[in-house]
Amino acid sequence: MNIQTIIKLLTDAGIEENEAKIEVKMLLEHFCKYTELDKCKGVLPSEQQLELINDKVLARIKDRLPIQYIIGEAYFMGEWYKVCPEVLIPRDETELVVSKAIELIKDNNLQNVLDIGTGTGCIACSIAKNTDAVVLGVDISSDALRVALDNVTKLGINNRAVFRKSDLFSKVREDESFDMIISNPPYIPEGTILQPEVQHEPSMALFAKENGLEFYRKIVCEAPKFLNRNGWLIFELGLGEAEKVESFMKQDFCNISVVEDLAGIERVIYGKLS
Repeated sequence: MNIQTIIKLLTDAGIEENEAKIEVKMLLEHFCKYTELDKCKGVLPSEQQLELINDKVLARIKDRLPIQYIIGEAYFMGEWYKVCPEVLIPRDETELVVSKAIELIKDNNLQNVLDIGTGTGCIACSIAKNTDAVVLGVDISSDALRVALDNVTKLGINNRAVFRKSDLFSKVREDESFDMIISNPPYIPEGTILQPEVQHEPSMALFAKENGLEFYRKIVCEAPKFLNRNGWLIFELGLGEAEKVESFMKQDFCNISVVEDLAGIERVIYGKLS
């Protein structure tokens, strides 16, 4: 048995070869502390280590469990975040909305941010870590909030990112106001057939009514009540949703802009309170 035979197990199961190589590398690093440096030195994994990784790969194939749930971590914006099946796995496309938010915060000296649907806390923690802003992350899921608290504690920024159980704005006090509201809300239309791996993620963090637009509409409707003058609203977008979300925002927001990801998909929308 060697690394190539383990990679072949994944590719034979339909996982693209480059992704399979990345997954095996992640498993080796996490469970065996076997790194690229070891490989460069000519050090080979032991037979015992290979058997362990082989077992993890077989379980991955059998249940189609995402690799991040197997290792219990996901990489996002330069940090490893704890993940489990109770929270959405942070994704590369979300880094785009966080990067734009950080840019807006720095350019406009924004101080207070509300992160709606915080999940792992990766958005709130990334903003707190890379700016001077203080972030309140809210989520309806108690399980997600426990994960977010673990992550913020691990990063040592408990005083910069705090969390609260809230269904959207329900537990945000009337006297609280923010310079920015950011959200990566559930945006997949109900009834959409997902890849097997994605089916392991919490449905409440994935699906939305109104053809995926439910939470955009609700957040846009209430956001002006909680934003300071010239405050910003910024969303991650689902496929083909930019035009409709922009129509929601036009009533109370100006300077609305859309950012495309590397695949040319309209992925981020943001605007300033009129």
